[in-house]
Order: sequence, then structure tokens, then C-alpha cells
Amino acid sequence: MKVKEVKVSQYLLISCLVLFSRIVLAQNPIIQTAYTADPAPMVYNDKVYLYTSHDEDGSTWFTMNDWRLYTTEDMVNWTDHGSVLSFRDFDWGKINAWAPQCIERDGKFYMYVPITDRNNQNGIGVAVSDSPYGPFIDPLGKPLISNSSADIDPTVFVDDDGQAYLMWGNPVCYFAKLNEDMVSLDGEVGQFPNTIESFGKRKAEDPKRPTTYEEGPWLYKRNNLYYLLFAAGELPEHLGYSTSDSPTGPWKYQGVLMPAEGRSFTNHPGIIDYKGKTYLFYHNGGLPGGSGFTRSVAVEEIKFNEDGTIVPMKMTEGISKSIGSINPFVKSEAEMIAWSEGVKAKSNDVVGNFITATRDDAYTKVVGVDFRESGATKFTARVGTTHNGGVSMEVRLGSKEGKLLTTIKVPLTGGDDRWVLVDSEIEKTTGVHDLYFVFKGKAPRDIMYFDYWLFRK
Repeated sequence: MKVKEVKVSQYLLISCLVLFSRIVLAQNPIIQTAYTADPAPMVYNDKVYLYTSHDEDGSTWFTMNDWRLYTTEDMVNWTDHGSVLSFRDFDWGKINAWAPQCIERDGKFYMYVPITDRNNQNGIGVAVSDSPYGPFIDPLGKPLISNSSADIDPTVFVDDDGQAYLMWGNPVCYFAKLNEDMVSLDGEVGQFPNTIESFGKRKAEDPKRPTTYEEGPWLYKRNNLYYLLFAAGELPEHLGYSTSDSPTGPWKYQGVLMPAEGRSFTNHPGIIDYKGKTYLFYHNGGLPGGSGFTRSVAVEEIKFNEDGTIVPMKMTEGISKSIGSINPFVKSEAEMIAWSEGVKAKSNDVVGNFITATRDDAYTKVVGVDFRESGATKFTARVGTTHNGGVSMEVRLGSKEGKLLTTIKVPLTGGDDRWVLVDSEIEKTTGVHDLYFVFKGKAPRDIMYFDYWLFRK
């Protein structure tokens, strides 16, 4: 059986004994307009780039066809940039767009992804771009790693001395050095000894999986100490981690980082330092319809003990306080969202990425919009609908039922490839507010489309 088939079979045997805790929806999960998993955050030029895998709506298996990108500068409002790479962009790829990671080196961006090839063999490919937004191109025309069925879940890391490392694998962790070109190996593939000292003892006896290490490694460095975070078993997975004085070990197991919870039987860590804080990204099944096959990315702030170990954490409501602000006097994409309900992400060749309100009373929230002392007196939005009459968008401050700035009627445009700009005068608004867009309409589905918004003085 394949790696994923083994995992799911184990899960189904014990699922009736496990009660997953329900996540209180607040800022977590941080993406609500699509199901996302396997978070891979990257910091570049004072912005967080979050690459994710993508569970298709209604999945009952690991139905994953592309990788998505989201960005933020304040850790609360996330902008959807849509799909930036698909397994179909690799000529040798057949199925499966599983856990990715992207890294920058010398002005180029290298994205490492696991794919199943046309011979049904798992492998790890690499795609290269001049921009973190893509397009990404396969420079090799073949897998970078094609060693065994365990070739999934790559993590990539460039050390302070310039040496790059690639790690991956289920049910053991492999590693290799990368050459400076980042698309070829420097030496042979190695394997970390799968010892209890390195990765902790698994509760259930399993000769093939004697330790808690399962999959999804993530390599991180802080104060000259290396951390190897990983998804840990048995199922449902928790997050564990080990530390070392070297990126190639030996590793010392440090225990459970995050317990199994959140209505998903898998998890996947990603960790970054950003603006003086450290953040852990992971996934759960916290959205409506969420499960082990329809997952959602979340984030928590990490705290460290004096000895460098990480303070254990649980899944929480997430980060509610913005570390920045939004300028309303420049065009803001409608798909920049802190929280939403009843809204889905879409894209086309006319406007790129946008959102659609799927039902009456759906809404999006943007945190920390700074109207300044000079204030705003006019609102503009690019919108559209396929319904003739009765569709509107309310713009409110502070809450979904907060102060009403304006209600704009959305005219019939005929499709998401046809748009109109709507202007509205508003009462002068100053100061910093959370902004709510509330979508109204009695249509059974896809009430309206929303591309961008803008205020004027």
C-alpha cells in the first residue's frame, strides 16, 4: 500500500475512538475562502509569503491539484494570489500536489514539491521563478529526488555559511545537500537514524515506525540551534520536534509541540521569524465542512524557554491584533481578508483573483483600516452579479452590524468576466477601524462578485 493509504487505513481503524476538538472560529483558520493545507511560510522583503497545498471542495481523499499563495504584512489580513503552480506544470507529473516549500536565493525562488509521476512513483520536483508570485518553471524536466515511495513533504533550508539542505520523507527522514544552483544534489542522499533518542518512542508498537516521526519535516535555526519540526504519529498526528547543533544531526527529541486536535488526522508545521516574533503555521479541519481531507491553515505565535526549547502550544483562536495597518486610499483587493463567512475564492483571465458571495448575509472583514485624521468621504468598488435586482453590498465599521457607511446596489453585469465600478458618497470617516463588507441578496447561490475597493478623501 502507498504511504497515504497506510495512514488513512490506520486512521479509519481508530477514528471511532477519537473525538476531535472543535476549533472556535476567530482569526484561525487564517484562510476561509478555500481549503488549504501544508503551510510553507517564507519571509522576503518584509512580507510573509505563505505557500500552501489545496484540498479541493468536497474531497474524500487527498484530492490536491495545485499550490496556492497568500501574503500578509500584518499577520492578520491575508491576500489571496491564487494558484501559482500545479502538478500539471511538470511534464512528468501525473497526480498529487502535496506539501511544498519555497525559498529565495540570490534573487530567484525555488519551490520544492512532491508529485506522483506517470509511473505512479513518488518524487520531489523543483520549479524556479524570478518572482515569489511565479510563474514557476521546471528546469529539470524530471524529479530532483526519485528514491522511493517515501519521497514526500520536502523542507529546504540555506544555512548561514551558504550551504543548502533538503529534507523529506515518510516514515523516515532523508536529507541531502544542495549545490549552489539549488537544482542539483551535492553528494549522496542520507537518512537520519530513526531512533527513540532522536524522535521519541511511539506508543503503539510498530517495527516500521518505532518513533513518533511520521512526515512533514521543517528545518529551522535559532541562536545556532537547529530545530527539526515534524508531523508525529500515531494517527491522528500531533506536532513534535527535535534539536541539534548541526543540520545533519544527531537529533535530540524534545517532545510534543502541539497535541492532536482540530478535526484533521494530519498536521504539518512551518515556522518563521517575522518582525521580532516567531510564528508556527499548521493545519486543521476547523472550517465548516472541514475534515482530514478538507483542511485549513492556521497560525500561532511561538514562545521559547531560556534553554531554547519551545513552550508547548495548543490550537487557539489565533492572532487577532494586527502588527500593521491598511491604507484605504489605495486600491485594495477584495481577496485581502482577515475573516470571512459564505465567501469563496475565484479567478479568471479578466481580473485575476476575486471573491464571490455564495449566500445572503455572507461577509468579509478587514482589520486595522486607517482612515487617518484627514478621513474619507467617498467609496468605490468593482463588483458584478448575474442577478437582476435585489443584490447589494453594505460597508460597515467595527462589526457585521456596526455603523453603516453605505449600501451600494450591485447592477446586473452578466458574469464574472463583466464588471462595473460603483461610487458612493459616505459620511466623513476618520481613525482606525475594522471594515466589514456584507453581501445581501435572495439568489440561491453566487449572489455577487467583488474585485477591489477604494476610499477617497
